[in-house]
Amino acid sequence: MSILFRNARVVDATHHDPDARLDVRVEDGRISEIGADLPVRGAEVVDVAGRVLMPGLIDCHVHVMASMVNLGLNAKLPNAFALFRAMPILRGMIERGFTSVRDAGGADYALAQCVAEGLIVGPRLFTSGKALSQTGGHGDFRARMEYGSPDSCPCAQYGAIGRIVDGVDELRRAIRQEIRQGATQIKIMASGGVSSPTDPIGNLQFSEEEIKAAVAEARSHQTYVMAHAYTAQAISRAVSLGVRTIEHGNLVDDDAAALMAKMGAFAVPTLITYVAMRDEGAEQGYPLESQKKNVTVLEQGLDSLRIYQKHNVKMAYGSDLLGSMHQRQSEELQLRAQVYSPYEVILQATSIAAEVLNMQGQLGVIAPGAIADILIVEGDPTIDLAVLGEHGRHIPVVMKDGKFVKRNGEITAPA
Repeated sequence: MSILFRNARVVDATHHDPDARLDVRVEDGRISEIGADLPVRGAEVVDVAGRVLMPGLIDCHVHVMASMVNLGLNAKLPNAFALFRAMPILRGMIERGFTSVRDAGGADYALAQCVAEGLIVGPRLFTSGKALSQTGGHGDFRARMEYGSPDSCPCAQYGAIGRIVDGVDELRRAIRQEIRQGATQIKIMASGGVSSPTDPIGNLQFSEEEIKAAVAEARSHQTYVMAHAYTAQAISRAVSLGVRTIEHGNLVDDDAAALMAKMGAFAVPTLITYVAMRDEGAEQGYPLESQKKNVTVLEQGLDSLRIYQKHNVKMAYGSDLLGSMHQRQSEELQLRAQVYSPYEVILQATSIAAEVLNMQGQLGVIAPGAIADILIVEGDPTIDLAVLGEHGRHIPVVMKDGKFVKRNGEITAPA
């Protein structure tokens, strides 16, 4: 099928001219041609009428299996419940214009294939399998008074975002299992977290030998490690040991950011999740201890962006929302616009995010040869990012893999 988008204002990493109007041809799932007044040649013509045409958005930190805010309870959901509760989460993402997402723990290859085969409506999934945590780390959701071995955790359940591993050999085995089962990258917990009940934010997690082994194992499988880390110490330690992307990173300092820039590591902040937890966490059953820790990282969120900006750290888009808070996914755009320009934020959610996925030139751009993930937007997101919000209200057209998923504001077919 050939489709010709006519009279579009193209916005991406290589197009940022408010006066230019271009045509974009899509053939066999990819962008084949861009130019002015392209011949129709039998294509279906879609008149963009001067509106913005841009790449599909990419969110590099989601948990599509996290339908509950309390992750300990989420892990205990029966598998069928966990799977069916993930389906509206995925559908909401594509409706908002997110055509690709990197799952940071929970989703697996089977779910990604269900989306790829059109059994479930949703964005393209880059899955980590289960995130890896040490005993008592950010992936260990047992309460202090809950005894039993780590093996008693429901890590095999669909609703569990992580699994517990200790020691170099166990870690290597776990990584090999996750990659064999289809993980496209490996997620480790390198510091304390907000949602986990027993680990203070400032904790360092996994030994240096364990992190080195994780990085080496991932590299041997031609992929990389993404690490949950908040404090400057945890960030510097992880990056110096070869971790490629730092998730959250709210408590970064100048030295840690400078090291990230030197090592070519990416930052994936997730500010909206802390705002959402502040606003809605208590009523949705977020544990009191986690609410207290949330305040610590929320207060320094915007400051962390300024530090990353100062040191030219590459930054990709992330949201990290849980439960019904997933609907606030697009609000991260406007939070970042308090520090970065709207155009810079758009790049964070398109071309830079694609680089994180090792899909540069394939995703996140409007260019010949790229996968045809395309949005048509009413309004100008380079001036006001709000037009990318409101649950996709101003995004009447979403195309993924050269097929219309949303047209005239309505979901048309499985994505």
